[in-house]
Amino acid sequence: MNLFVLLNIALLIIVITFLYFLKTKHVKFSNRVFIALGLGILLGIGLQFAYGVESDAITETMPWYNIVGNGYVRLLQMIAMPLVFISILAAFTKVTFGKNLGKTAAVILSVLIGTTAIAAGLGIASTVAFDLDATQIMQGEAEIARGESLVERSAEVTTLPEQILTMFPANPFADLTGSRATSTIGVVIFAAFLGFSYLTLRRKEEETAANVKKGVEAIYGLIMGVVRIILRLTPYGVAAIMARTVATSDLGAIMDLGKFILASYVALIAMFLLHLVIVALTGLSPLTYVKKSAEVLLFAFTSRSSAGALPLNIQTQTKRLGVPDGVANFAGSFGLSIGQNGCAGVYPAMLAVMIAPTVGINPLSPGFIATLILIVAISSFGVAGVGGGATFAAIIVLSAMDLPIALAGILISVEPLIDMGRTALNVSGSMVSGVVSSRVTNELDTDVYNEPADKAQLVQ
Repeated sequence: MNLFVLLNIALLIIVITFLYFLKTKHVKFSNRVFIALGLGILLGIGLQFAYGVESDAITETMPWYNIVGNGYVRLLQMIAMPLVFISILAAFTKVTFGKNLGKTAAVILSVLIGTTAIAAGLGIASTVAFDLDATQIMQGEAEIARGESLVERSAEVTTLPEQILTMFPANPFADLTGSRATSTIGVVIFAAFLGFSYLTLRRKEEETAANVKKGVEAIYGLIMGVVRIILRLTPYGVAAIMARTVATSDLGAIMDLGKFILASYVALIAMFLLHLVIVALTGLSPLTYVKKSAEVLLFAFTSRSSAGALPLNIQTQTKRLGVPDGVANFAGSFGLSIGQNGCAGVYPAMLAVMIAPTVGINPLSPGFIATLILIVAISSFGVAGVGGGATFAAIIVLSAMDLPIALAGILISVEPLIDMGRTALNVSGSMVSGVVSSRVTNELDTDVYNEPADKAQLVQ
């Protein structure tokens, strides 16, 4: 390890120490997260300016930064499955949740899939408005290699019935380890079966059911204690992740593909604004939604992991937006694999419209657009909520539209930058589905939703 690497590590330690100092001074959690974002960006810019993206100093430094950044994300992923399982099971101890389960699930799925179809339309509109065409973008060795790997991965793509079938848990204990892309849905289904079993037990054996309820509540309290411990690490994780992202971003590639990046974020922002319109249509304040969801959306943006953001997502819905535990867990869990607005909606639609002209297809024909939106909506089932989910969604859509998959590799150099916005939009979509579902079933606690954001801190 050379002197420069030691210096870079020391800089991160200084940033972490400063953030801890702010904690001792009782600076609000939300403020510390935003300060961490800013410090991470400044540190990343400084490292790139001092060494360059492909320097040995950067290459040797990033694994140490990943201990803090990726380590934090892994801790969140560690607790995500147990949290989903025990929260849904605990929710069945409330009679109202059991009664409204069917309606709740239907509304959540409708919002997730419906908004994904709309997101596809916005992706198409943005691509046309910016006149994007895959033939205009030069391909280097990395892009060609990425294209070849996508062609190989296309062999893994399954039909829609097979995708739906993978959601059912053959081995729920394996799903608790996150062994499959749809493991979260499998855990939800398993927990729901146990919940219905509890409701039956309560009618027949009240004493046994009472013991089960006490046990579930005890485990729930234990898991939530772990969640609170991990969430306290958020500022440090955000700072490390952001420093790594900025330090390793290829500014030259960003400049070359700036038009596509801009078009992508126009579509993503437009879809987020539509989320706010949906919230407003339920009679709630969209500004309150923005204020209270900012922390989790920021983390999703920096981490690029919907699964990693799940604990923050659920905590935000229950503590700040007034969504019941069971509904929040269903919305957050389904949102990991179904109807991701950014990864499964905007991105595949943009690629399809860009690639269509290369094979002589008019992307503006009504038939092509209608077919594309329908395929995007249907294929949004089973998209993994981790890095690479957008690629999988793109493969499915391009294959179904009979478009060349290899050309999707042209965007490899700016994938991380775009994926940040896509992930934040995915998480927002799942939270909106939870809010809307709770509102429709009259389970939303409007007092919690409307109280000032300062009174509903995720972490003290």
